[in-house]
Amino acid sequence: MLSIVFGVLTACCFASGTLASSRTSRTIGPYSTIAGIMLVGLLITLPFLFIAGIPEQLNGTSALWLVAGGLGNLVGLILAYSALKIGKVGVVAPILCTEGAIAAVISALTGEALAVTTTFILIAIVAGVVLAAVAPDPEPLAHEEPLKAAIIASLGALAFGVGLFAPGHLSADMPIAWILLPARLFGVIALLIPLLITRRFRMTKKAAPLVVLTGFTEVIGFTFYSLGAATSVAITAVLASLFAPIAAIAAFFLFKEKLGRLQVAAVAVIVAGVVALTLAVN
Repeated sequence: MLSIVFGVLTACCFASGTLASSRTSRTIGPYSTIAGIMLVGLLITLPFLFIAGIPEQLNGTSALWLVAGGLGNLVGLILAYSALKIGKVGVVAPILCTEGAIAAVISALTGEALAVTTTFILIAIVAGVVLAAVAPDPEPLAHEEPLKAAIIASLGALAFGVGLFAPGHLSADMPIAWILLPARLFGVIALLIPLLITRRFRMTKKAAPLVVLTGFTEVIGFTFYSLGAATSVAITAVLASLFAPIAAIAAFFLFKEKLGRLQVAAVAVIVAGVVALTLAVN
């Protein structure tokens, strides 16, 4: 029951963050958006970091996995928000939701060969991504580049997959704050500070609340996911991946973003494939 509740809460958090960042990425740009989000996330994480203290499990190996997970998360965000700047939420979000499936596949490949069923599901997901990229768009957005957005989103999902796979090698007792720290610390150091020094950091009154909202949903969503995964990884991962259709439906009502029939079919194939693959691998 807890895995269901936390899985749904995770999906709602990630959907909210996706919707908010899709607006800010088009106004202040993806780099300023991520820099602001990482700052908010770091400020939220630091108090819990001090409360948790230095964990006994922290050593050279675990530190490397923390760095790998943080870099995967940060690069994934950069690519994801770059895709949202030139693509519709209804197309980009379903591609990004394959991150969990990618992490599961990486995990499976490091242990043993993939089963035939898993291979077919992977092919279906790839076909869905390709269809979403090339399907006709009935009402394209201004400056929209659907093919480029799909490619960038796919690379973002791959980076997120690595970011999700890396923490799996950490002890289950590692405090969540320490797992959250690297991406947010890297974001502040590698993005925010250089942008401030070069005076290229952009922020507006309209974008600021959305950036703060996304910063909170990123941290809270990951926390919900970790709590749910402690009970059932499969159920939590499947329900968390539903952030894509939630975001797509919300974008239709909030932003009037409409998808064509082939695009809707592609989204359905991707989401169904992610759910099936997550269950199959787990």
